[in-house]
Amino acid sequence: MKCWKCSELIDISAGQRVTSRDECPHCHTDLHSCRNCQFYDPSRHQQCAEPQAEWVRDKEAANYCDYFEPAAVTAVASSLRREDIKKKFDSLFRP
Repeated sequence: MKCWKCSELIDISAGQRVTSRDECPHCHTDLHSCRNCQFYDPSRHQQCAEPQAEWVRDKEAANYCDYFEPAAVTAVASSLRREDIKKKFDSLFRP
């Protein structure tokens, strides 16, 4: 998996689960967070593609979501690009 904050690759062995206490070894950001999940989608309602998941206020902090699955490296990169594009678009309309 790839950390959403520092973009460093993190080796998750097959069958190994990411728990709510796990942190990125490089930047110490919580790994079991919405931003690192395959279902994280800023364009969706509640920013989650999993319809049964409960709403999580802080998408960057550790949580106890049962639907958490580490995002593939390409999924994290594409969600970051979408957010960057949205921020640039929103900045066009700020005074």
